[in-house]
Amino acid sequence: MDRVSKSKNTSVRRLTAAVDLIHLRYAVAAADHGSFRRAAEALRLRQSKLSRCIRQLEERIELIVFERSSGGVRATQAGHDFLRMARSILDQMDTLMESAHSASRGELGRLVIGFYTSLSAGYLRAMIIDHAQRFPQIQVRMIESSRTRLTTALRNGAIDVVIVTGQTPLLDSRIMSLWTERIVVALPKGHRLTRGETVYWTDLKDETLLISRRDPGPEIQDILLTKLASPGDRPKMLFHEMSLGNMMHLVGAGFGVSLVRESDTDVNFSGLTYRELRDGMGPSWVGYSAHWRSDNDNPALASFLKMLEERYPSPAV
Repeated sequence: MDRVSKSKNTSVRRLTAAVDLIHLRYAVAAADHGSFRRAAEALRLRQSKLSRCIRQLEERIELIVFERSSGGVRATQAGHDFLRMARSILDQMDTLMESAHSASRGELGRLVIGFYTSLSAGYLRAMIIDHAQRFPQIQVRMIESSRTRLTTALRNGAIDVVIVTGQTPLLDSRIMSLWTERIVVALPKGHRLTRGETVYWTDLKDETLLISRRDPGPEIQDILLTKLASPGDRPKMLFHEMSLGNMMHLVGAGFGVSLVRESDTDVNFSGLTYRELRDGMGPSWVGYSAHWRSDNDNPALASFLKMLEERYPSPAV
C-alpha cells in the first residue's frame, strides 16, 4: 500500500471513530423534518443541543451536510449522499440490536430436538407447530434416532433437548414430564383379536409379538413384563432393529402383532387394524418426557422449555 493510500485510510478511520450514532440520528431527523426546531421537538430535546451536535458532526467529517436558512434546513448535494449512508447504517444497527435482544429473549436462534416418535400426528407434531408459530425466527432441527444415540448427542452438546418415552433421566440431564399416550395393539386384518373392541394383555398369550429395539420398544417391553408377571402368560417376543413403518408392514403381512402408541395409528398402513389394550384397571399408557443438560444456556432452549411448561404443567402437590 502506498503512502498516500495509507494516509487516506488512516484519515477515514479517524473520522469514522469521531462520529457517534447519535450524531447520525440527529442529522437524519433534521433531514426528515426539514427543520432543526421540528426535529428537536420530535426528539424531545433542546434545539440548541441538536444544532450543536450536527455542527460537531459536520466539523468531524469535514463536510457541510445542511444549508441553513430562516425557513429551515436542506441537505447539500454531498449531504444527500452522506444522509443516505447514515440511514443505511442506522437501519443495520437497529436490526442488529433487535436481533441481539430477540436472541437473548430466546426468540431468535437455533434449537436442535432429538426424538423417536411419529411426527405425522399426535402431541409432538402439535408441539412443533405451536413452537414454529410462537417463535418463527428460531431455526429448529429435528434428529430422529435411537435412545442410545440421542443420549450420546445430548451428552456431547450436539442436541439441545431430547424427547423420549419413560421417566428415567438420561445421564445427568434435567427432566420434564410431558404427555401420555394409550398403548394399542396393531393386528393384521381378519385376526381373531379384531372381533372385539378391546384387547386385554392376557389375550396376547398365544401371539408372536414384534418389538422394536427403538423407542418405545424397551418401554413397552417393561410394561408387558409388569402386566404379565408370569412367563407362562407372555407372548413369544421377537425383537427387530427397524423403523415403525417396516414393523407395521410385517404385521400387515401376518408375521405377528405389535404394540404401538396411540399417535402411531394416524399413520396409514394397509392391512392393519388397531385395538385398545387394557387390563383390569383400564387402558395402558406410556409417558413421554423431555431431557436437557442443566449447563445448556441456549436462550432458544429456555423458550422451548417455557412453552413445554405451559402446555404440560406439573400437577399441584
